[in-house]
Amino acid sequence: MNKPLAVVTGASSGIGAATARHLAAAGFEVICAARRADRIEALAAEIGGRAVVCDVTDAESVAALAAAAGPRVDVLVNNAGGAFGSSPVAEADVDQWRRMYDVNVLGLMQVTKALLPALVASGAGTIINVGSIAGRVAYEGGAGYTAAKHGTKVVTETLRLELVAQPVRVCEVAPGMVQTDEFALVRFGGDQAKADAVYAGVADPLVADDIADAITWVATRPPHVNIDELVIKPRAQAAPHKVHRV
Repeated sequence: MNKPLAVVTGASSGIGAATARHLAAAGFEVICAARRADRIEALAAEIGGRAVVCDVTDAESVAALAAAAGPRVDVLVNNAGGAFGSSPVAEADVDQWRRMYDVNVLGLMQVTKALLPALVASGAGTIINVGSIAGRVAYEGGAGYTAAKHGTKVVTETLRLELVAQPVRVCEVAPGMVQTDEFALVRFGGDQAKADAVYAGVADPLVADDIADAITWVATRPPHVNIDELVIKPRAQAAPHKVHRV
């Protein structure tokens, strides 16, 4: 009997890599999709999955991912995303804002559109979009990212309405503070001190495995159960701007 097939974008590190591992442990064959071939090839070898190099912002790359996935996909995890910069609106970098919208909204749309026929064909497909509490609450210095993640949230809500008659669940998992190797480092352009300051004094931030566990739980609910949205924060974080530090 063939294993159910899951596609995870942004699988080269952090939440994406952890999700691929958790889904594989739950019995899925996992397609690990990301831009960095060496990382996803190593991950796929580790979990018995498949590596497909994919840039979600490139239409041809996304079409190749859909072709590699084939006619049936059971779970799609739209995890590829990112935050770039932390400037106030008055000093905003247009290119950074464009990159954030491109990957967090347009990339999500392109992958979903390309894989939707295969998700419908499965008879019980599940789309899980990785959002953020930034898609719910604004904070200073985060306008570009919060705007993009609000986009992720609204696209998810709209898709749920549009697919209500189809055998496809549409869900969002929205993390708060998650300490990973790259997210904050990328946001601050490789400035390790600034990245470390995000988590300074927080005794127990979330880690990638916490979110991967939640995504896998959402994916493995009975087919009639749709987890519309699941917001997850560490106990130390009440809001983006309210974090208890020791």
